Amino acid sequence: MNVQPTAVATPTVEPRDVPQLRTILLTDLVDSTALVERLGDGAAAELFRAHDRLVLQLQNEWRGRLIDRSDGLLLLFERPIDGLGFALDYFRGLQQIGAPHDVDLKARAGLHVGEVLSWRNSDEAVRVGAKPIEVEGLAKPMAARLMTMARPGQLLMSAVAEPLTHRAARELGERGQHLVWKSHGRWRFKGVPQPQQIFEVGEPGITPLRAPPGGPKAWRDIPLWRRPAALVAELALVAVIGFGAWFATRPQPAIAFNQRDWVVLADLRNLTDQPLLDDSLEQAFRISLAQSRHVNLLSDLKTRDTLARMQREPDTGLDRAIASEIAIRDGARAVILPTVAEVGGRLRVSVELIDPNSQTTVYSDYADGRGLESALASIDQVTASLRGKMGEELDALQANSMPLPKVATEDLDALRAYALGMQALDEGRYSMAIDHLERATALDPGFAMGHLGLAQVLLSAGDEVNAKKSISEAMQLRERLPTHERLTVEALAAGFGPQAEQASAKAWRTLAAMYPDDFQALENHAWMAFSMGDYDDARTAALAATSRHNPLRAAALNMLGRIELAREHYADAVRHLVESGEIAGSGPSRQHVVALAAQRRFADADALAANMENPDIGTVGLIRRLDRTAVALDGGQWSRGLAIANEGMVAAREVNEFLAVELAFVDLAARTLHAPDTVEATEYRRVFDTAAAAADQADHPNRAEFAYVALASLYLSQRHGDKAVVEQALPRIEPVAETMGSSRLRQLLMIVEAGQLRLQGQPGAAVSKLQAMVDGDELFQVHVALRDALLSDGQLDLTLEEDRWIAARRGLAYTEPAGAQALQLLNVVDTNLALLDSAEVQQQAGQPQQAQASLVEFQRAWPVATWPDYLRRRVVATFPASKQSLHRLNVNGDSR
Repeated sequence: MNVQPTAVATPTVEPRDVPQLRTILLTDLVDSTALVERLGDGAAAELFRAHDRLVLQLQNEWRGRLIDRSDGLLLLFERPIDGLGFALDYFRGLQQIGAPHDVDLKARAGLHVGEVLSWRNSDEAVRVGAKPIEVEGLAKPMAARLMTMARPGQLLMSAVAEPLTHRAARELGERGQHLVWKSHGRWRFKGVPQPQQIFEVGEPGITPLRAPPGGPKAWRDIPLWRRPAALVAELALVAVIGFGAWFATRPQPAIAFNQRDWVVLADLRNLTDQPLLDDSLEQAFRISLAQSRHVNLLSDLKTRDTLARMQREPDTGLDRAIASEIAIRDGARAVILPTVAEVGGRLRVSVELIDPNSQTTVYSDYADGRGLESALASIDQVTASLRGKMGEELDALQANSMPLPKVATEDLDALRAYALGMQALDEGRYSMAIDHLERATALDPGFAMGHLGLAQVLLSAGDEVNAKKSISEAMQLRERLPTHERLTVEALAAGFGPQAEQASAKAWRTLAAMYPDDFQALENHAWMAFSMGDYDDARTAALAATSRHNPLRAAALNMLGRIELAREHYADAVRHLVESGEIAGSGPSRQHVVALAAQRRFADADALAANMENPDIGTVGLIRRLDRTAVALDGGQWSRGLAIANEGMVAAREVNEFLAVELAFVDLAARTLHAPDTVEATEYRRVFDTAAAAADQADHPNRAEFAYVALASLYLSQRHGDKAVVEQALPRIEPVAETMGSSRLRQLLMIVEAGQLRLQGQPGAAVSKLQAMVDGDELFQVHVALRDALLSDGQLDLTLEEDRWIAARRGLAYTEPAGAQALQLLNVVDTNLALLDSAEVQQQAGQPQQAQASLVEFQRAWPVATWPDYLRRRVVATFPASKQSLHRLNVNGDSR
């Protein structure tokens, strides 16, 4: 699947004296002159017109700037991945337009990133045949050299362009996952003093995957020892020394590693009679290799996911062949194959580095020791050597390496129990994982990674109380953890400490910055930013977490979809949510339903919701009732929405304490919005008391959510016009909100305080308090409360600005995560009521035409037949002429 970029206008051309970093793509049609002779002028002209249409289409899709064209093309791109996307689509398009003419149409291409100078020729020069735009700079001949040496159908790129495109290949979607990347070694170009590393990239079946031919302007950089005269002497020397010396002095691997490349760890080959070593030493290899910050290790969970795509059982052994296929599918650069054997009475630990494309060993090493107790030290020795061969600098290797007996455990039984526990965690078998990890920490109480693993399992299982104890144990032993794991446990601990929200957000952000391929850190960073209202920061982290190497990519895409919905990017939101469901195999999600409803596509939302599995079962079904209530009321289905809310409130009492309170609040909010005159003040106080009682418990796992609902019930009573309930109840919940360190909880408290000022006749003070909160990360209801305060203060122009803001933020209204989305229903209904409020304010401001237009827009959003009685009275009060048309409708009618 391609990402289809939006066509953009041609960028402004830079001045000649300002160098700009650009991606340069040069292409050349193969044998174009012979093609004309073969086809004839008419058919060739038709083919070239199709070619020109293809270039124009791809230029718009990939945001390219066409500089020159003849038999070939010269294009500039802002981003390297756009240049790659153009080239891939161009090669494929040539095949398609050549097929009707029975022509195998191919081009060669070169891609480079460097500084260029560009300027616009004068109109007079263009009229006499000059190009509109000129481009010069050293980057241009570099791209030309690459293009000239390429074979037909081959895209060659420089060492500058390759890592930039390789890392961004996920933007090409599924297609990007199957690209083939190949290094063709070091080459020398005429006029360029330094040798250049050359790479090839393309799609299987299209790219030739062969080394380019040399020529007078480009030739292989052959080391002195490989030149003919030296080879004769060397071969003689090798014959004398023999196989043993070759093993000790064999050449460096032919795999060019870049920072953050991925490798696959194959299953440990245990050639001893000690089955204990199977799981324990394989886990030890994983722990030791994972300390590298130079290359990344594909996770067990991702490996099993790939096995499923290969239609193999999840417990399939990872031998040389299977691991190599996984590496090719997942874009990993190499396979690591560990072995343990008994040789001459010693325990030998060895490791091979394997090229997955040829399945040949390009490097190997071993270490011998006496007895089982030597195994961990031997693993440290061979993995350190391996990491060095993969390009890790000595200083970095020393800084990011701790001995296995320190960071893991010397007890192999404890290490095996840990390995089994982490495997069970990956498989979602939490009870079994807890049993194994408790066994591991009982065998070695100083096993820091065992305590950390146990904490992660308990958190996944929802047992925060015991997880906190395991985190505390790991924190006491954190000097025995590698840097990455130490930062992880500190981030987990921050979530339970003072000012937990800010401390936790900072810790996950730091960890994600230091380890940009730690998907847990990226997802937690994204969630913290999302929950605090920083949607741009959240998007950046979530997008990075959608890497194809992330075993939980579906969850990252779902989060990205929610974030895009909050940013009002509906098409992107739906695209990510659909892809998430396809990868997970779970079908449509509740977020997809509300994304459609946010666009007022209620029929589509209802149809999608009807296809969801078990919409009313258990906790998941209760959470969906929040969305279903909001969607029903948003679509004018008042009777249906009220019924869903009431049924959810009743059902939740037997399932979940917090959801019972939250759905009781939603039921109360729905009735307040529908018929405020029928709701008693005591009902707000009843919901408040229930929520506040749980919030008063310092160790309650949902304390912040209960406090949020308690404040939301007071806010709802203010909207009902009742300040007495707030005056009585606010002193009870205020200290909780002040001390918990939650920015969203603190904001809702300030909204309630501002509401009291407004109801006490101090709208100006309320406006000042609320305006100070508007910084881009504020709650949706800040703007609703500010709108009400501005209206009370007589500031009609600013009131209309807030109404416009509210009406335009339907995606945010549906997906704002604060307080477990307790205020979702109010947010959504307010996007509609803002239209009516605009009409009333415009009428009051003496703008009858604008007021009538706003009223029509409100009627379009909410059909008149669905209005409850109080809305009809409100409209008639402002627009008396509408009384007769409204009178003809059933007061409590529901057209749907």
